[in-house]
Amino acid sequence: MLSRLSLIRQSRRTVAQISHLKPPKQITNEPVKAFAGKDTVEWDLLRASISKFKSASLDVPLVIDGKRIYYNEGGRSHFKQTNPAHHSQVLANVTQATREDVKKAIESSKKAKNDWYKMPFYDRAAVFLKAADLISTKYRYDMLAATMLGQGKNVYQAEIDCITELSDFFRFNVKYASDLYAEQPCESSPGVWNRAEYRPLEGFVYAVTPFNFTAIAGNLIGAPALMGNTVVWKPSQAACLSNYLLLTVLEEAGLPKGVVNFVPGNPVEVTKEVLADKEFSALHFTGSTAVFKQLYGDIQQGVVSNLYRDYPRIVGETGGKNFHLVHPSANIPHAVLSTLRGAFEFQGQKCSATSRLYIPESKSAEFLNDLAGTLSSIKPVNTSASKINGGDLHGFMGPVIHEQSFNKLAKVIEEAKSDPELEIIYGGNYDKSQGWFVEPTVIKTTNPTHKFMSTEFFGPVLTVYEYPDNEFDKICEIIDTTTEYGLTGSIFARDRDAINVADEKLKYSAGNFYVNDKCTGAVVAQQWFGGARMSGTNDKAGSSNILSRFVSIRNIKENFYELTDYKYPSNYE
Repeated sequence: MLSRLSLIRQSRRTVAQISHLKPPKQITNEPVKAFAGKDTVEWDLLRASISKFKSASLDVPLVIDGKRIYYNEGGRSHFKQTNPAHHSQVLANVTQATREDVKKAIESSKKAKNDWYKMPFYDRAAVFLKAADLISTKYRYDMLAATMLGQGKNVYQAEIDCITELSDFFRFNVKYASDLYAEQPCESSPGVWNRAEYRPLEGFVYAVTPFNFTAIAGNLIGAPALMGNTVVWKPSQAACLSNYLLLTVLEEAGLPKGVVNFVPGNPVEVTKEVLADKEFSALHFTGSTAVFKQLYGDIQQGVVSNLYRDYPRIVGETGGKNFHLVHPSANIPHAVLSTLRGAFEFQGQKCSATSRLYIPESKSAEFLNDLAGTLSSIKPVNTSASKINGGDLHGFMGPVIHEQSFNKLAKVIEEAKSDPELEIIYGGNYDKSQGWFVEPTVIKTTNPTHKFMSTEFFGPVLTVYEYPDNEFDKICEIIDTTTEYGLTGSIFARDRDAINVADEKLKYSAGNFYVNDKCTGAVVAQQWFGGARMSGTNDKAGSSNILSRFVSIRNIKENFYELTDYKYPSNYE
């Protein structure tokens, strides 16, 4: 006899086959809390959460098939995630997956797949809708504190990341999935019913997530999981605190065990085990271009050698060398403030951050004087003190993420000091005595094709080139050909002809192109995000496009008429 639970499951699946439920109509962007002032309830709640995470190091386990495995079990090693603003403070002891752990995570994903994808869509959707509500209410301040402390964000940058964008991803993906399932063949011949079935991919998905956005981590696991896939998740070592908290929220929202398996560890070793499995079906990646190229090649080699059952889907968003182009007709004060935000919010550690600036010679002095004057008022956000200006929770900038990043940026700044084609016109200081602090730095170059105009630094370094006012068309061509990237870019101008020229000449220079706005800050459902060229596969997170990458469509034709002869009318004389 079928158990009561089995009968319920069977009944629910039957219901799912005969009715299509729509998500709540009120899905809109989550409002951003302003955190204005100092003595408000919001600040009190935030400070309480920050104190909680600072008071003791959290042990972060592996989570495989719902089971938590800690580093003190079986002699596993662990990674110390520290506060980048105060690097002697250990926030989390992160268990590192062994090869056997990764294999178990893969098997767990395979085992959970059958029940998960057969679960009615409204059940899967409910998990993510509830998680969004938990994030924006019950766990709002814990999510903020974990992201601020672990990833070096100020409260506004954390709010627009781990609260609003993350909630938006979960909610809007439900809407997009519902719309996708409802898209069916528009024609059927008499006596025929045509329909489309959006199956999840046949194997499992491997999600490799970055440190800089908790929301991106949520979307990299959430988008494929919503569509019925199961996921092996390798989080960034520098974001495990917030990422683990996110997983616990999903579990509280009803995510079944094994649907997402959490395996922090050595990226090379984890990836090697995943890509060696025949049922690997997709890579969902955000990270460096060099790593993505390597993974792309490894996967293609697996295809050539007949390792995989399918052609694995490869979905990736990588680097950028994003530009602001200022026309002589631009509103200069607006362009200055937009550039400051675009280049130095979150210390320039956004894939979309402004890292190259082109300004006309006639406006250069005004622009750079205003920029330097405004930069001089910036103080860093910090949970301790920095030798660069001091700081508190209300500051604008924080530390870079870790020592590796700090050393790379310090080397860049020192190189600029000795290069005759470069001149540091603001900043150039750095300090690692307590945290990984790099001052916002503006570098002027006399060479529009200098490597500083093409190399991604991923930090608070902006390189500027002055172009002759009458060479606007030419500078557009230089912008287009200087780098391998094509992620984001902006044109600042009042002259519509100039805007149209830039729009056409920079058609493939940016997957997200902004007119009189900074090149960062894409909002889910408003500006679909992603770039092409060597910036990624441009599958547009924040839109319905990306969900189609995690389904494999089956078309079904059902015939209601029965044949009485094999001949067609034209076969009769």
